[in-house]
Amino acid sequence: MNTLKGVSVPDSLMQYVSELAKRQGITADQFVASAIAEKVSALDGLDYLKERAKRGSREKFRRALSKVPNVEPAEEDKFEQTKRCSA
Repeated sequence: MNTLKGVSVPDSLMQYVSELAKRQGITADQFVASAIAEKVSALDGLDYLKERAKRGSREKFRRALSKVPNVEPAEEDKFEQTKRCSA
């Protein structure tokens, strides 16, 4: 296992990390390692999606959408309506 040396973290942030870790029943080191892993995973996922998007085709997308029936979703599948800002 490697140790991050020379990483400076503001006292207020470290205090908050310690509190959050304590609530979860883990050490601050475990919390930080988990946070790093989550960030790396998110960035990897974003890179993957960007690569997939490059291979995508609007025509294939439209063909796939044309196969979806134009009906109201089931009640349990509906989202709450929110107001959108018009730009």
